[in-house]
Formats: sequence, structure tokens, C-alpha cells
Amino acid sequence: MSNTERSPSPLHLTPKPTTRIARSEQTRTAIMNAALDFLWSRPFREVTVNELMTSTGVSRSAFYHYFNDLHEVMESLLEMLKEEILNVDEPWLMGVGDPVDLIRQTLAGLVDVCYERGPFVRAIIDAGATDTRLDKAWVDFLISFDDAGTARIEADQKQGLIPALDARPVMFALNRMNAYAIHQAFGQHPRQPKEPVLETMERVWISTLYGSEFLGNNSTPLVRK
Repeated sequence: MSNTERSPSPLHLTPKPTTRIARSEQTRTAIMNAALDFLWSRPFREVTVNELMTSTGVSRSAFYHYFNDLHEVMESLLEMLKEEILNVDEPWLMGVGDPVDLIRQTLAGLVDVCYERGPFVRAIIDAGATDTRLDKAWVDFLISFDDAGTARIEADQKQGLIPALDARPVMFALNRMNAYAIHQAFGQHPRQPKEPVLETMERVWISTLYGSEFLGNNSTPLVRK
């Protein structure tokens, strides 16, 4: 396998910060990073425990101290991605002030995260087409953001910031649009530039939720309390 085909993921994990990082946490993180490197250029169906553990320098048997199987590695990486996205989603989901500005902040953060994690997003979506366990994990992942976004839309509606619409199907559509755009733009080499993807997401989200009259405005008269 050439270096080009196995180019490492540009964004690795780090062990959870503690006063002294336990060896077990270092090993678990090394396994997850090995999976990210692998998925950067190859599909999940080609992943083997042997190859992951060879790249970590740890014995094959050690894998089973941390994960039951390769699916659990993918599920752990998906949970990591969920935490990263929830962190950048906080301005729109939880912030106060101009909601259009808040949604721009959130979408910019989402694009930054998913630009780095795009190959993993591609890997789990593609694997889910034939793997029911990973498909369920991906669907559950999306539903968690449907729930959070629906609650935010309904709260903004109560403040008169978003017009009357059925929040859940709108949130469902917006999230699936994001996922497909990320898969297509950032999931394969060469990745597309971030700016056109962000601009498209902003246009669709802002016009759908708050009104097309606010596109391109640095600030709006809308205020979320």
C-alpha cells in the first residue's frame, strides 16, 4: 500500500486529559487513531484487527481489552464525532442574541469539524448501506441532532423568530442535506473547499428558518432571549 493511499487522518484523538494519562487510555486512543488513519483511504469492510494493531505496535490480543469488535470502534468514533459537533452546535442550540449570527457560527464550526472528519463520515455512511448495525448507529446519530434542532426551532417559534412550520420534518431535511453535502464534499480525495459548502448551508438554513431577507446581512433585528 503506497503512502498516498494510506495518508493519515489529519485530525487524531488525544487521550482524555488527566493528571497522569493511564496506559489503557493511551492504548484505546491509539487503536481509534489507527482506525481513523485506515478509514482515511479505505472502506470499513477492509478493516482488520491485525492491521489496526500492527500500526499501534500493541499486540493483537490487547484489542479485545478495549473493544468487543470492530463495530464498537466505529461506534466509539461516531460518539466522538457527536461530541465534537454538539460542541460547535452550542451557539445556535443554546446561545442568545441574533439567531442568524448564531446559526452562522454553528454552521462554520460544523464545516470545520466535518472537513477533518469527512472520510470517517463517508466510511460509516457507505458501510451502513450493507451493515445493519452501523446503519442503526448512523440513524440514531442523526436522530439525536433532529431532536436537539427540533427543540431549538420550537423555542424560537415561541419567541416569534421562526414562522409557523412543522419543526421536525424541516429539521430532518436540513440535517440530511448537511450529511449528504459533507459526504460528497469532504469524504473523498481531493476534498472540496470549505467555503462553497458553508455558503450553501447558510443559504438554505437561514432562508428556511429565519427568512431569505437576512441572507448576506452581518446582523439582523432578530433577538433571541
